[in-house]
Amino acid sequence: MSATTKPYHIGRKISRIRELKDMKQEALAQALGTNQQAISAMENSENIDEEKLKEVAKALGMTVEAIKNFSEEAVINYFNNIYDNEINGSIVAPQSNHCSFNPLDKVVELYERLVQVEKDKNEYLEKLLKGK
Repeated sequence: MSATTKPYHIGRKISRIRELKDMKQEALAQALGTNQQAISAMENSENIDEEKLKEVAKALGMTVEAIKNFSEEAVINYFNNIYDNEINGSIVAPQSNHCSFNPLDKVVELYERLVQVEKDKNEYLEKLLKGK
C-alpha cells in the first residue's frame, strides 16, 4: 500500500455503503435529521465522532463495526465468489428451494375463491332485498 492511500477514510466507507444500498444523500440526511450538504461534508471527512457514526450505522441498517471494517475489495470478492459458484453449479440453496406447487395454480385458485365469495355475497343481498 502506498503512502498516499488512506486505508481508513470513514467518510468514503459511508459513501460506498450508502451507494451500494442504492440510497441517495438526501435519504440519509432525512434519516439523520440533517441536510444533504451535511452528508456530503461527512462523506468527505476522514474521521467521524463515535456518536455520529452510531447514528449513521443505524440509518444504514448496520453496525458501527461493519462500517469500520468495510472494504471495497471484500464486497467485490463476495460477489465474484457468488458468481463463480453459480457458474460452477456449486450453490445448493436456490436449487433446493423449488416450489412444490405451480404459483399460477395458486393465483387461479385464489381468484376462483374471490369469485365465489362475490357470488355468495350477491345471493345474500338478493335474499335480503326479496325479504323486504
